[in-house]
Amino acid sequence: MDIKLVDITLHIDENLSAEQRETIEESLRALDGVVSVHNSEKTPHLSIVQYNPDKIDSHSILKRVTDQGVHAELIGL
Repeated sequence: MDIKLVDITLHIDENLSAEQRETIEESLRALDGVVSVHNSEKTPHLSIVQYNPDKIDSHSILKRVTDQGVHAELIGL
């Protein structure tokens, strides 16, 4: 059985504390279809989210972040 996985990069506009970033990461990991979330201390404005597009789409992931009062956008690579 093949599972499709897609990576997206989110750019967060605000300067968030490590605790705020962790809260966002945890909320993203709780979404059905999200496999992993990575946010580096070196690039705190960028989060890489890996997900299964058969279960969730990128706009739902972005909405989860913006619903927390954070300004963010998807970045195409």
